[in-house]
Amino acid sequence: IMHNGSTRTPMFVAQRLNRALVADADEKRTNKFYADARLPRAERAELSDYKGSGYSRGHMAPAADMPTAQAMAQSFSLANMVPQSIKQNGGPWAHIEKDTRRYAGRAAGDVFIITGPVYEGSPATVGNNQVAVPTYLYKLVYDATAHRAWAHWQANHDDTRISKPISYAELVKRTGIEFLPGVQLQ
Repeated sequence: IMHNGSTRTPMFVAQRLNRALVADADEKRTNKFYADARLPRAERAELSDYKGSGYSRGHMAPAADMPTAQAMAQSFSLANMVPQSIKQNGGPWAHIEKDTRRYAGRAAGDVFIITGPVYEGSPATVGNNQVAVPTYLYKLVYDATAHRAWAHWQANHDDTRISKPISYAELVKRTGIEFLPGVQLQ
């Protein structure tokens, strides 16, 4: 997790999945969310920030991807969360997460996933700590064996539907971040 103390959310979360890790990701979901005490109090979200906000605590690295009890517990750190539209989180975004897991379970080798928020203008905030609400969420999928990459780009709204994935080049253009420097894609 690369954390942003100004937004009190992750800048992005990177993870590695492969067939074995997906097969091992059968931990019982704990739902024990917590403020991450490793972050300075002034730079972190608190549970109270989300209470009554109208937003879910949206995982960037999904709990369903976690292969161990420790990894599952760590996935519930608020450092791994953004305020996410409840309908979008439980609908289109959950579908994208499931499809990404399914792909990684079929891939010949490692698949790297980078997920994060994008803020436009002066974002809305939730809670006393003013946790920033993303305008968009992205999920970059890079298959290191096939040298292929694509991204999902979703507006953080209740009425958002799953859209066709965008190219890696388009994600770089939209975010201004070169996530895979020096990597040759097919």
